[in-house]
Amino acid sequence: MSKFTRNRWRLKLQEIIYEADTPAGKLFDVVLLITILASIVLVMLESVRTIDAEYHSFLNISEWVITILFSLEYIARIITVKKPFKYIFSFYGLVDFLSTIPKYISLIVGGVHALAALRALRLLRVFRILKLARYLGASHTLMNAIKASRAKISVFLFAVLIVAIILGTIMYLIEGEANGFTNIPKGVYWCIVTLTTVGFGDIAPQTPLGQFIASLVMILGYGIIAVPTGIVSAEYTSQSRTRKETEPENELNKAQESIPLNSQCCSNCLSESHRDDAEFCFKCGARLHHD
Repeated sequence: MSKFTRNRWRLKLQEIIYEADTPAGKLFDVVLLITILASIVLVMLESVRTIDAEYHSFLNISEWVITILFSLEYIARIITVKKPFKYIFSFYGLVDFLSTIPKYISLIVGGVHALAALRALRLLRVFRILKLARYLGASHTLMNAIKASRAKISVFLFAVLIVAIILGTIMYLIEGEANGFTNIPKGVYWCIVTLTTVGFGDIAPQTPLGQFIASLVMILGYGIIAVPTGIVSAEYTSQSRTRKETEPENELNKAQESIPLNSQCCSNCLSESHRDDAEFCFKCGARLHHD
């Protein structure tokens, strides 16, 4: 096979594996996601003793078949790029590696194959398939809102902790060891569980006064839940308003925002989200289309 033919096949395979705009690439990614989901289900079923006892051979063989397929896919991803280490040490490269090796390690150390559930991280590729990555820009506004709210939220959580300590101590004094409040930390634990409206039911007040205080704590819990949400929402609105005021909305910006992006992947640096009309990579300058 000539060098030209090898490069042709390598570029074609790279287009199928790393991109989702072509029919073959989209089919590959959809099949990959279905396989990942099937693998996760198999690992979960294998952890159920009754199911594993009856279908152990089937589950084990199926998991080995999927592991081998993932191994071949991992190798194909390495050999189809010009800079293999760029992929190997990338986020997806590390996830692909960690999701493949547990089954092999289980041959030496038992029980490690359960780590194959890490393959759920590979489902992040759905953002590339459905082209949702372009909408993740709004997440920066949300993160900025959360960062700007951290002081207020910290003060709020500190106040809640103080309330929990005070009420937990009061419940310890009222209920006592006879009703399960054996110490103050136990009372604080009950108060936190009640404030968060979880209500495990492992400890419950028995005296009328204790039940009255518990009722107040439950009502207070519903009000407390809304406070952090309101803080972040107000800050998010403020961040959005500030962003609109600081970024001039001229015709050029609007035109640039309307330019569609695709999942074209650079074979040299693995950068994605190129413009549909791009001929060269915006990061390294390598040619995107190989005729």
